[in-house]
Amino acid sequence: MNQVKKLAFLLAFGLALPVLSFAQVSTDAQSVVKEIEALEKQRFEAQVKKDYAFLEKAFSDDLVYTHGDGHQNNKAEYIQSIKDGKSQYGKIEVEALNVRVYNDAKTAVVNGSIFITSPVKPDGSTSIAHIKYVVVQIKDKKKGWQVVLWQAQKQAS
Repeated sequence: MNQVKKLAFLLAFGLALPVLSFAQVSTDAQSVVKEIEALEKQRFEAQVKKDYAFLEKAFSDDLVYTHGDGHQNNKAEYIQSIKDGKSQYGKIEVEALNVRVYNDAKTAVVNGSIFITSPVKPDGSTSIAHIKYVVVQIKDKKKGWQVVLWQAQKQAS
């Protein structure tokens, strides 16, 4: 009788192990999703506040940043465009954010939509751009999560 109980336990444990493993992967993916969502919002805030130290860490050295009008920048060019006032952000509001995790939680693909409000112009007016975008982030062992690709598309008003 003792052997039967052991066999039943081993069988039940063997059947439960894949489920437990899946639950762990799912939990890991969920924590990565939350981390990436927070990083996306922090990056948008850094773009508005011109937090160059944060942007230097957030963007990979081989960044490809494609703006809504189609022109592209590398990391140095994009950060310089903020410093020079070519890329200006008064406010960035997240409308939607979807994070998918791949490659053993080392790659995240984000798609979402945002509203970018320009800084206030001398006449007191602002403009708002509705943008849909895709971001790819890769987790570097030493540097953490870094944006390697940004692709934006301006939406019709």
